[in-house]
Amino acid sequence: MKLFQKMIGLVLVATFIFSSIGCSAAANVAKQGIKERDELVALAQGVQSAASNFALVTDTQYAKIQITTQQTASYYEAVAQSGEVWTGNFRSQQAAFEKLQAEAKAANVGGDPTKPNLDQMVKDGTLPSDTGKAFSLFVNSVVQAPPPVPNEKVTLAQMDTANEAMNTIQLAGTDWNNAVRAYNTKRSSVTGEVVAAASDIIGFPLPANFPYYQGASAGQPIKNPLAQPTVAP
Repeated sequence: MKLFQKMIGLVLVATFIFSSIGCSAAANVAKQGIKERDELVALAQGVQSAASNFALVTDTQYAKIQITTQQTASYYEAVAQSGEVWTGNFRSQQAAFEKLQAEAKAANVGGDPTKPNLDQMVKDGTLPSDTGKAFSLFVNSVVQAPPPVPNEKVTLAQMDTANEAMNTIQLAGTDWNNAVRAYNTKRSSVTGEVVAAASDIIGFPLPANFPYYQGASAGQPIKNPLAQPTVAP
């Protein structure tokens, strides 16, 4: 009888021990699941932050390019307008000189260009004193107040702004890729239950992976070709 009771006691103790071990293992599994869920949530939030930052950077850089583009356009418009005024001035003087020159050539004796009809030239106002004055006016219209030569610095500044903007966006793309890499790696190693629990916290179903940012230049820095030194052939 005592032996039987002792055996019963041993069985109960063993049952208690195994039950405790099982509960401990289950608790550890639950804790691990919560840890993985929280890690996945944090990584997903990192991707959210990277996406938000990328949008901010692109908006800012786009606005910067828009401003410098408008400034450059206004500069070249002013240069063009100045050129039109200058062109109009010298063309009018050119027309006046050519008219006098033609009349002077037509005023001759017997059609001989070597025998100018001085009387007719006085009446027409085509003597050398007159045509010389007209020629001087034409020359002055050409050399005085010509349009400004477009400043290459304006174009280079515009290009540099665009290049800086693209490089800044690529840095933001690098941040996105780092966040995506961390998320994708973790997401591929957790169970569906963990993903579901994390999705509930985030507020939307978490995808199996996020795509990487490539960029127009495959991640390479953008350079302004106009700013590069020209190598003589």
